[in-house]
Amino acid sequence: MTKSINIISNGKIINLLNNRRLFLISGPCVVEGEKITLQIAEKIKKITSNLDIPFIFKASYKKANRTKGDSFRSIGVQNSLDILKKVREEFHIPVLTDVHSELEASIAADYVDILQIPAFLSRQTELLEAAGETGRIVNIKKGQFLSPEDMLFQIKKVESTGNKKILITERGSSFGYHNLVVDMRSLPILKSFGYPVVFDATHSLQMPSKENGVSGGTPDLIYPIARAAAAAGVNGIFIETHPNPAKALSDANSMLPLNKLEPLLKQLKRVHELVTAF
Repeated sequence: MTKSINIISNGKIINLLNNRRLFLISGPCVVEGEKITLQIAEKIKKITSNLDIPFIFKASYKKANRTKGDSFRSIGVQNSLDILKKVREEFHIPVLTDVHSELEASIAADYVDILQIPAFLSRQTELLEAAGETGRIVNIKKGQFLSPEDMLFQIKKVESTGNKKILITERGSSFGYHNLVVDMRSLPILKSFGYPVVFDATHSLQMPSKENGVSGGTPDLIYPIARAAAAAGVNGIFIETHPNPAKALSDANSMLPLNKLEPLLKQLKRVHELVTAF
């Protein structure tokens, strides 16, 4: 193994390039408040600890990309970052959040372990370079408009900073208006670049801007599409989850109800173990 991308999760040092262990990136779409964020993190940590699945907590401190100008964006940038830091310190788990500019990358790096480049910004050269320069792990979400082969050039932008701690996340490709489709062939192509590949099982099922400027989704398909990705040999699964998605402040129509997470993870772990046994 030529690279090592390590996190400490559930009290263990985990190399995210170790294909024998399927890891999870999960949490609510956005920080909605301290109490609910800590509750979600605690619940997912308990589930993943019991299942021995490495866990990275995810929540955006700000939603910069919204179709409508009056859609919810943040409870406050500093407040949200402080909450993410509290999750990190209280539960001793790595934390991931989105960044949208070079300045945001340098600021957020002090609060989290992984900086995520949103799909719509995945070709922004200066943003990728700024994220790489922080020394944090960088998760690049593949743009809905990019081929998997194009992601190699985005990887090289981060590598140019000397940072080779990179994740690549597939989240579906544009398929006409208000729809996405996942080409499972992209997963082995992305893996050929030598970095951990993550499959985003929730955003891949979004229907962007479908309902009067609010994204729809088909969360009832999360189980089968996540199982398919695990069978394709991804390193990690990305699942946004919420105790009551209908009341969530962002991505209400595509998140997995929190009470359905554990049964899904049990299935994914068994599929992943079967695939990697050969």
